[in-house]
Amino acid sequence: MNPTQTIKSLMGKMNPEQVVMQMIGNNANPMITNLIQMAQKGDSKGIEKFARNYFRERNMDFDTEFSQFMSNFKK
Repeated sequence: MNPTQTIKSLMGKMNPEQVVMQMIGNNANPMITNLIQMAQKGDSKGIEKFARNYFRERNMDFDTEFSQFMSNFKK
């Protein structure tokens, strides 16, 4: 099952925070820990900045990738 299918299958059973926590488990990665803390604080601007930097470092366009990702959830 690909990640998108996994997320879709969990969406009706859990809220978004629970879905993310289940997917990452007890991850010791400091970047993931920082992202979780930003999410818990409601720091959406910090999360977006992190994502944009992450994609830029990989020579990818965040807006294009996010649009493609979101298209997986449209009916």
